[in-house]
Amino acid sequence: MPREIRLNAFDMACIGHIQHGMWRHPRDRSTDYLSLEYWIGLARTLERGLFDGLFLADVLGVYDVLGGTADAAIRNAVQVPLLDPLLLVPAMAAATTHLGFGVTCATGYEPSFLLARRFSTLDHLTRGRIGWNVVTGYLDSAARAMGRPAQGAHDDRYAAAEAFMEDTYALWEGSWAGDAVRRDRAAGVYADPARVRAVQRPGMEAIHLVEPSPQRTPVLYQAGASDRGRAFAARHAECVFLNASGMANVARLVADLRARAAPRDLRIFVGATLVTARTEAAARELLEEYRRHVGVEGALAQSAGSLGIDFARVGMDEPIAGEGNAVTSNVEAMARAFGPGWTKRQLIDSLILGSRQAPIVGSAAQVAEALIAVAEETGVDGFNLSRTVMPECVEAVVDLVVPELQARGAYKRGYAPGTYREKLFGAGPLLAAPHPAAAARFS
Repeated sequence: MPREIRLNAFDMACIGHIQHGMWRHPRDRSTDYLSLEYWIGLARTLERGLFDGLFLADVLGVYDVLGGTADAAIRNAVQVPLLDPLLLVPAMAAATTHLGFGVTCATGYEPSFLLARRFSTLDHLTRGRIGWNVVTGYLDSAARAMGRPAQGAHDDRYAAAEAFMEDTYALWEGSWAGDAVRRDRAAGVYADPARVRAVQRPGMEAIHLVEPSPQRTPVLYQAGASDRGRAFAARHAECVFLNASGMANVARLVADLRARAAPRDLRIFVGATLVTARTEAAARELLEEYRRHVGVEGALAQSAGSLGIDFARVGMDEPIAGEGNAVTSNVEAMARAFGPGWTKRQLIDSLILGSRQAPIVGSAAQVAEALIAVAEETGVDGFNLSRTVMPECVEAVVDLVVPELQARGAYKRGYAPGTYREKLFGAGPLLAAPHPAAAARFS
């Protein structure tokens, strides 16, 4: 009997997320992203499919590395325009009961005091269904937008993030005791001041403004696969998101992450794109239909930003060498996939649907078997599924793939009770030792 596979939808509050150019398809509705109805409909579909969560990516800044301008990104809607994903969550949470929401927020561009309040608020409003994907950022345009000349060095960003995490743990876990709130109408005491204390951290002295929420600390995601990123994940993350990079490499990363995090348990998700239909022939036809709308310029714009390499300055067959200061694991993945001195032509040839992520294509049964095989061979717990043409790509997974996974005993038939953390791990709503958040708790 295969292990239970978990699914997240991988999306972003924009038109063009990962598979660039799909917004041009006549059936695509991603340009409706400005309406709450669009997001509520997505959330309801995901909950119907028993997805664990909606993983919302985010980035502060624009992709302006290609040619030194943001023109290609703007022209092709490459993650711009882009809404604030946190503001979408309450409406989706009100329309669902079980679906979790993992939202990306960077550690380097705002005080921990403000971010902690927003996540505590969302944890209350969702009744404990909020998660935080912790990122350090990777675009110099984001740094300039915040009044800095450029982002810090890769490892320096992680060092700063360590301090930021300690700040948020102190606020979420250490400012209010679990029994501080009394709501005693007769005595006129809402909260006991003796059970609330100011957090003392370098550069901060504050009482957290929100009373303890169902999870206190949100479910913690992390998506860095570099050596420094994996060290950070081993200390802080509960869920880790890996890019698809070949089964052997994913298996290596999974084993390394679990060894580093031990004895803590991790839920590890790998990115995947599915193109499926009732038959393999229909799925292949759908793939070719989608490919006619691929936006190569948009894909190059995102690749340039995430790799830190301006492809406008290199010839099609000119070897690309050196490292960028963006997503280090992406640079390493390119060399691993194509060998040292890889070229822009190789990158373009790999853009099957407007991204470097090759899709899994086939009938629902074939796709289900492929997902099970990946999980068994690599040890991942599940998949973050990126969208192609909306909403039909999500509906196909829910209506076709999920029943096939269930028939094979590899997918749940109902949600477990409790908070996001309880559903994912089957334990209590609060983080437990040896996680550093537990050590900060005022109990």
